Amino acid sequence: MGAQNGDQYVLTFEQASNRDVALIGGKCAGLASLVAAGATVPPGFAVTTRAYLETLAARNLEREIRTRIEAIPADDVGAQARIAGEIQDLIKSETMPDRVTDAIRFGYDQLCTRAGHDLPVAVRSSGTSEDMPEASFAGQGDTFLWTVGANAVVDRVRDCWASLFTARAIAYRGKHKLAHLEQAMAVGVQQMADARAAGVAMSLDPSNGDRSKIVIESVWGLGEPLVSGLATPDYFVVDKVLLEPIKRVIASKPTELVADIANQTTATRGVEEARQNVASLTDAQIRAVARVVKAVERAFGGPQDVEWAIDARRSEDEGVVLLQCRPETVWSRKASAPVASKSYALGIEGVLSTLMAPIASRKH
Repeated sequence: MGAQNGDQYVLTFEQASNRDVALIGGKCAGLASLVAAGATVPPGFAVTTRAYLETLAARNLEREIRTRIEAIPADDVGAQARIAGEIQDLIKSETMPDRVTDAIRFGYDQLCTRAGHDLPVAVRSSGTSEDMPEASFAGQGDTFLWTVGANAVVDRVRDCWASLFTARAIAYRGKHKLAHLEQAMAVGVQQMADARAAGVAMSLDPSNGDRSKIVIESVWGLGEPLVSGLATPDYFVVDKVLLEPIKRVIASKPTELVADIANQTTATRGVEEARQNVASLTDAQIRAVARVVKAVERAFGGPQDVEWAIDARRSEDEGVVLLQCRPETVWSRKASAPVASKSYALGIEGVLSTLMAPIASRKH
């Protein structure tokens, strides 16, 4: 069900719904919808926009940010980057109100209690302007992977807030005539999947809008190199009715992104030669991903763009877990278009904006 208490700074995905976009942002609302639809989703919670807004108010940051925003020159890229950096530093250097940090710590502790140990999590920006049909904001905020410990989670939440004011995000809002201080940032905190393979899938063919097909792209390890355009994925086209692959293009995959548990981060490592040119998904896994994507499309009533992983710790449904989902925004609006637009901000072809970024500074 939706949020009932306006004072909440943290909502689990089970507590929230897709009606709570203003409170938990587009990405977390999508995860809440997946949970409500019965999909297998790693557990997590949203740090609400109320936490962000109250931190700005408590530290009088809104006035400081507004002053700097108004001073940004329209045609000076260097000055734009410098002022954006100043605003981010302001947010990163301020201490959150105790009530906000306590709520975040409680949310993380509850996740750890379920797991029985300190849990590695992904901390992901979830902006309130994400997935707007007229201006998809996907790809503008930061994501931090393999974060462990309550203190680190609090720090990464603050970093996600700061990413609302990168030069790129500021320019994006300017282009789409979105008021900078009317856009709030929620943050998703979600258990990391132990990804044997990962990728993206779309419940139509993005090259021509064919809704009788499902297109899947996958790589070994975590999916960030794929969605950030740094890796060439395997490519599968699946018949949506029969759930059988009808086209395969297997890429060479010399590296993979994996967990670096000792350093609480991720690392790129070489893939052994025997696996480099082998499909990163078995036929059974292809069918499992396609089956889940088809079910999500049916639950949400339209084409979907899905980020998924094969979690090595799970056996049910070939280990498929869903990490993110959003409506497809091009062909659902241009069903009669003869060719695919190349401007959509989804992760399916590698040249598109990222669904989530590699750790630290790459943008999601």
